[in-house]
Amino acid sequence: MPRPETSVRLSDEVSSALAEGHPVVALESTIFSRMGLPAPHNQSALAACLDSVRSGGAVPAITAVVDGEARVGLDPDEHGRILEADTKTSRRDLGVAIGARWPVGATTVAASLRLAALAGISVFATGGIGGAHRGWAETGDVSADLGALASEPVVCVSAGAKAFLDLGATLERLDTLGVPVLGWRTDAFPAFYSRDSGHPVPHRVDDLDELAAIVGATWSLGHPGGLLVANPIPAEAEIPFGEIRPHIDEALGSARRLGVTGPGVTPWVLEAIREATFGRSVPANLALAADNAALAARLATVLAESR
Repeated sequence: MPRPETSVRLSDEVSSALAEGHPVVALESTIFSRMGLPAPHNQSALAACLDSVRSGGAVPAITAVVDGEARVGLDPDEHGRILEADTKTSRRDLGVAIGARWPVGATTVAASLRLAALAGISVFATGGIGGAHRGWAETGDVSADLGALASEPVVCVSAGAKAFLDLGATLERLDTLGVPVLGWRTDAFPAFYSRDSGHPVPHRVDDLDELAAIVGATWSLGHPGGLLVANPIPAEAEIPFGEIRPHIDEALGSARRLGVTGPGVTPWVLEAIREATFGRSVPANLALAADNAALAARLATVLAESR
């Protein structure tokens, strides 16, 4: 039996931009849902990221599943549905979300990379990627984001990986999967809220044209997947790793004691960190997300001009 074709519905703005060769930046929707940030901060993050992409000369394309359709690009009157979304959709869930006609599925990094690739978008921005969780060797808990980075031909701009992960193992896994990791004007792999996780990046890049040239050369050699551009949080918004790590350890410990596992770990830990830092983690999250969107827009613009 032949497989049915699943179309990805593009917004009129995104469709026109792609047809005319204008730069487009894909965005996930989980970060803008109440699973990513509490209201009203999720709305602030959405506005800031959209503004950063447009200010950088690109068209933003929010990815999501809405009324059983895979969507790339949402109209403003649909943003409210993302802000209220409470169902997370990873790459493995896309077929279920579409086939079962979920009302709203907020896309993770992995799902967003898949939809961006299907739409023909080559640059994606997020806050921080998932990775190998602490104790992954026993539990096997490794985010699908890493496999998506290895197989979807999209550049991912992020503030490294989420700080509560096993960051050394995450980098090792990216190396095993053959994902190029590039530090944007840094020698250190960022840890979301922190500019330096204590782990070096394989390659540092300081010039935007050079970054675009590396992307082009990587794909011209037949690389089947994407690249990770690790962009540190702006210095003025940083919470140093040594300061935030005890809060992360306590949050993970409480999650274990209460039996919080799987997809529930991330929102649990983020909320615990917010409380422990007296809310400082929220503006840090907003700042890094907007900064990643701005860098992604600049890269998408250079790549579009080179084509």
